[in-house]
Amino acid sequence: MFFILSKIGEFFVTPLHVALSLAAVGAALSFTRFAAKGRVLAALGVTALLLLSFTTLGELLLYPLENRFPQVADDAPAPDGIVVLGGAIDENLSRLRGGAALTEAGERVVAMVELARRYPAARLLFAGGSGRLFGAAGSEAEIVGRLLPQLGVEPGRVILEDSSRNTWENAVNALALARPAPGERWLLVTSASHMPRSMGIFRRVGFPVVAYPVNYHTGLRPPFSVRMRAADELKLVDIAAHEWVGLLAYRLTGKTDALFPEPEPGR
Repeated sequence: MFFILSKIGEFFVTPLHVALSLAAVGAALSFTRFAAKGRVLAALGVTALLLLSFTTLGELLLYPLENRFPQVADDAPAPDGIVVLGGAIDENLSRLRGGAALTEAGERVVAMVELARRYPAARLLFAGGSGRLFGAAGSEAEIVGRLLPQLGVEPGRVILEDSSRNTWENAVNALALARPAPGERWLLVTSASHMPRSMGIFRRVGFPVVAYPVNYHTGLRPPFSVRMRAADELKLVDIAAHEWVGLLAYRLTGKTDALFPEPEPGR
């Protein structure tokens, strides 16, 4: 039920959808006896659209998420295992076109291959079913299982978790499959913006992991300024809103250990 409600709720809280709804409702009301209120709503909607589309608001919202957990030092101890979260594969496009169609989060799979080569003794686990609400076309794990041997990773070395639909299920199922022993060091690979929520969830289910963030969208903290690239900026706002709303929703439902999880000293 949480999965279904989260997918439906996300549609209504996406900033672009909210702004468009305000503008549309306002425009419609402008032709009724509520014309004054309609003009206010329309103005709010259009203003929001301009801010979302032509400013660095998305980058400003993403920056604290992507920098919450530091990158792992090159001289860090070798891990006993590596968990990679799904979100890197477009399973529907992969089915339609064949092969493995990577999403913008494809760096998760790239990092998995690189880490597998760097740490040949580490166990590998990929957690990813299908996050589609309707018309699931298979699982990410199934596609990754076919892709990794082509990239030089031995098939028998990878544990494939193919039934999880969201990050909570990723963590629960990964814990059951990995069964980490006390004192083992496991890396968690996912997008930097997704890392705070992921770390909070893994801690909540009792799977101690070390953050290995990838797939950054921001560099230095940007000033609030105008950017003439509406499509790019809207995309960043959408990613940031998804994570901030997700942090709140998961905390309210007891699925993370903190509203904005932070690094643990010494890890």
